[in-house]
Amino acid sequence: MKDSHTDTSWESSSDWYDKTVGAQGHYYHRQVVLPGTLKLLGLKAKDALLDLACGQGILARQIPKGVSYLGVDASRSLIQSAKNAKVHPSHAFAVYDLNLPVTLDHPPFTHAACILALQNIESPAALFQTAFQALKSQGTLVLVINHPCFRIPRQSHWGIDPQKKLQYRRLDLYMSALKIPIQTHPSQQKESPTTWSFHRPLSAYSKLLKDAGFKISAIEEWCSDKKSTGKMASLENRSRQEFPLFLAIAAEKV
Repeated sequence: MKDSHTDTSWESSSDWYDKTVGAQGHYYHRQVVLPGTLKLLGLKAKDALLDLACGQGILARQIPKGVSYLGVDASRSLIQSAKNAKVHPSHAFAVYDLNLPVTLDHPPFTHAACILALQNIESPAALFQTAFQALKSQGTLVLVINHPCFRIPRQSHWGIDPQKKLQYRRLDLYMSALKIPIQTHPSQQKESPTTWSFHRPLSAYSKLLKDAGFKISAIEEWCSDKKSTGKMASLENRSRQEFPLFLAIAAEKV
């Protein structure tokens, strides 16, 4: 019987995504996401990392030598790009749909990560189940997502209050779960490939992790480090420090 879940693979947008991320990652990968992720993971030689929804393998190219690695993703094209760019012959990549529970034929991992991809997964409970089964006891899972409290596609917006001289964030919805189509190339309208973004409130992620057998050990909120110039610089710089771009969660298998 055919699965009823949405095809959330980035196969149709893989070429665009590969070029956008590049070998070292886009700006926020380099400046915010990867440094923060590596700090939370705390990888050491002889550790083993499972990279869930790995894309074209950007995290694999940043981890310390001596860490074994398996990256999995639903997009065959992105997995092929990851294989072409791999920096260590022992790194492995495989195609799996993480909307479904996956049993990996691999020794238990000490760490797992899902970086800027969980918001594109329709069934995160399956991904957490896969991570739980793959990790050793007390293994660490690190998740990084676009901040669900402040970055909701089509439902969060910037505004300016001229009287208070503030840039503010307006939210139209928050607690409602949303499934949002995102056009890779909006100018192409109906001809553009479409990916999917799934909004969930923070409490939903907490419950999903608990139900899967994880205990949250750390929550971090990461802001942009960019600086504006011009007449709006003070407003924009202040708002960047007040409204984080990313949410990071570290959880332990218990």
